[in-house]
Amino acid sequence: MSPLDNPSATQAAALRSDLALIAGMVEPGARVLDIGCSDGALLDHLARHRQVVGRGMELSQRNVNACVARGLSVIQGDADTDLGDYPSDAFDYAILSLTLQATRDPRQVLEQMARIGRHAIVSFPNFGHWRVRLHLAFRGRMPVTDSIPEAWYETPNIHFCTIRDFTDLCHACGMEIEETLVLGGDRLQSGLGGGRLANLLGEKAIFRLKKD
Repeated sequence: MSPLDNPSATQAAALRSDLALIAGMVEPGARVLDIGCSDGALLDHLARHRQVVGRGMELSQRNVNACVARGLSVIQGDADTDLGDYPSDAFDYAILSLTLQATRDPRQVLEQMARIGRHAIVSFPNFGHWRVRLHLAFRGRMPVTDSIPEAWYETPNIHFCTIRDFTDLCHACGMEIEETLVLGGDRLQSGLGGGRLANLLGEKAIFRLKKD
């Protein structure tokens, strides 16, 4: 079957690969908060193709303006300070895509997501990937890769972690890991789960979580 014969595949193809996988984790008609929603690509897709009731929070005013121009309900806000303004269980899904490593207090952000959403979906670049390890081991410098594209002095990321680190954080926060997806480049790496092999081979990881 070609993408033209499969509308859902065509719709997903328009999204960045990790966002398409996140979209597939969201039930149609759900209430969604997209934290750090950038230009609103994921929210727009979810609203159009999964009929979600979507809200967004974004630090950049420029991106907020882009979201509003798309007709999305997005406010300017900081994940580190503003999630406490949302009531408990206000959403079915709280989503944080490639942003956790840029927060000042990742644990607090994760706990707030678990409070305001029945499920939390988090994606991040994996600092335990084999290329990162080799770069550090043989060059002795902070790596620059497709998933970690900025030099150390330019990056907004302040809390890099590995898949194993994040798994430990989930357990410390009392959260159940419902699903783990691992990407190598833009391709889903099947059968890896969230164990040692995933930590070595995965460039990015996506976790769907819920409170124990």
